Amino acid sequence: MKIVSWNVAGYRSAHKKGFEESIKELKPDIICLQEVKCIEEEIPYIPDGYDMYLNKADKKGYSGVLVFTSIKPINVTYGLGIDKHDHEGRVITVEYDNFYLICAYVPNSKKELERLDYRMIWEDDMRSYMKELEKSKPVILCGDLNVAHTEIDIKNAKSNERSAGFTIEERNKFTELLNAGFIDTFRYFHPDEIKYSWWSYLFKAREKNAGWRLDYFVVSESFINNIVDSHIHNEIFGSDHCPISLDIK
Repeated sequence: MKIVSWNVAGYRSAHKKGFEESIKELKPDIICLQEVKCIEEEIPYIPDGYDMYLNKADKKGYSGVLVFTSIKPINVTYGLGIDKHDHEGRVITVEYDNFYLICAYVPNSKKELERLDYRMIWEDDMRSYMKELEKSKPVILCGDLNVAHTEIDIKNAKSNERSAGFTIEERNKFTELLNAGFIDTFRYFHPDEIKYSWWSYLFKAREKNAGWRLDYFVVSESFINNIVDSHIHNEIFGSDHCPISLDIK
């Protein structure tokens, strides 16, 4: 089984930039998209043979997550079940026989870190949500988690120490998640590899590979033996993020 996750920075925009061809090349069983920025009527492309589940934000043209799955799920839920988190279209949880899959678009702490306090609450609530699900079966969390965990995950660590996505507070929350019994799959399989999944549109950042690793597959420790590999497809364009994928036995 293959799962692909991709922050498409606007699904309609990404579709115009070759999304359909990229997905046909990757051949995933499940596709998790973040920042789709559209409602059902505006979805530009539904792959043949896939069911679609969309969690859109209350605010039109903002955020939104979407799952296409060729495997019939047992159940699908939207949000974390906490009102203060559930108006921005940030979470879909899809239950399968052997695991829960969470597609998430984690809130950005923003310039001047104006949303950092809220982000800390989100992190604690997401971790609690994952641990509650884990009581039933293993959990896979994927998506744009809006954090570069360590210095190897960002091109310019020193100059970004108080930048949203690389603050010590955000990085420590990701460490807390791992310490709670979860594994960053890319780093598990590729401990020393320098590879990024997001690049600014400014200063030819992608051309220079001055990027950040913000997109992840995080799995329950109990499920790691079911994982074959974890990939970052930085050769694929169409967004300021590239897709990532997880191969499962």
